Amino acid sequence: MKQRILIMCMAVVLLNHFAVAQEETDRTQKFDKQAFQAKRNAYITIEAGLTADEAAAFIPLDNELKQKQYNAGRECRKRNRECRTGKEPLSDEACLKLIDCNIETRIREAQLEKEYYEKFKRILPPLKLYKYQQADFRFMREFMRDGERRPGTENEHPKPGRGKERK
Repeated sequence: MKQRILIMCMAVVLLNHFAVAQEETDRTQKFDKQAFQAKRNAYITIEAGLTADEAAAFIPLDNELKQKQYNAGRECRKRNRECRTGKEPLSDEACLKLIDCNIETRIREAQLEKEYYEKFKRILPPLKLYKYQQADFRFMREFMRDGERRPGTENEHPKPGRGKERK
């Protein structure tokens, strides 16, 4: 019972943080990584049904994984951006280098995911680990579909529970 109250209090605090961060994001139209991460963590905690102890052990590790995956693709994203904004058409050699870079990045991200999956198994029971994977996928799908990062769009946030009704 105490764990549920603690989780609910944590969710309320995080949701309040989202509201404040949303106001700031609306004003600046810049991506707020901390607000995004807090929102994602709260969503996963609720959707996967993590206890306070599980969340305390799991969420920092999950954040560490996401940061390492982001860093693994940083150089490749930079190259892609430079090629998209360049005035010259891409040579065959440049295209092949970009494709290789993208594939190597995905391989490295998958290796990290496998490495951290072994750590996750020590913290969460299989059902909660499965629910985490599903929640992570749903959160990102909702985030991208709602245009969270695109200025001039409604910045709705994924809400715990099933996905949005299709129009």
